[in-house]
Amino acid sequence: MAASAAAVCLASALTACGGGGSGGYTAVGAAGTSPGTSGASSRPTGSVTLVPLDGSPAGAANGSPSTEDGRPAAAAGSAAPGTSATTPSPAASHRAGTRPRRSAPPAPNPPRPTATSPTGTTPTSTSPAALTWSAPTREPTDQRWCEKVTVEFRNSGGTAVRSGTVALGTHIIDLLGIDWATIGSTEPLPAPVAPGSRTSGSWTVCVDDWRVPLGMHVETRVVAVDWK
Repeated sequence: MAASAAAVCLASALTACGGGGSGGYTAVGAAGTSPGTSGASSRPTGSVTLVPLDGSPAGAANGSPSTEDGRPAAAAGSAAPGTSATTPSPAASHRAGTRPRRSAPPAPNPPRPTATSPTGTTPTSTSPAALTWSAPTREPTDQRWCEKVTVEFRNSGGTAVRSGTVALGTHIIDLLGIDWATIGSTEPLPAPVAPGSRTSGSWTVCVDDWRVPLGMHVETRVVAVDWK
């Protein structure tokens, strides 16, 4: 009942304030409509100023973002108070972050010393002498207790063979091929034998005639060399 009485009093006061020479009226209907038009809204033709009703700053009414305490937020790219608003360029940031480090070039390898002889010449290494020989080549003579023997020698080393002796083993063979005895003899080596060269030696090898009866002969099969 109290609320209904307050509403009736408020309506009576508004009617009394609207009275005048024209008799007064009470506005009904939607705002912005004029008498004589029904439902047709009239749009403003001049500039419109938006006035915030909740007491917020004008920036917030214009759509600018604000913080929780009502202050406008800093725009993108703006600096905080007391700092510079200059933003380094991407090229400067790249140069500052990826500046190459300079390193000293490697020192050249020092030349290796070469050993020289007291006379100032470079010594050369030579390999020792290496003497090899062939199997003996035999030729018969007019006496059955003698034969001609030839042996070939080769030095494949780097030093000459200066001297040596050749030991020969001569076998006494009968008609049936039985070896009755072996008689040894020595001959001088055909020295010197230069490095990488070949030479040969030929000797007439004989045994005692009584050791070779009629029907028997001699064969020199064994060759041994002592050289230096």
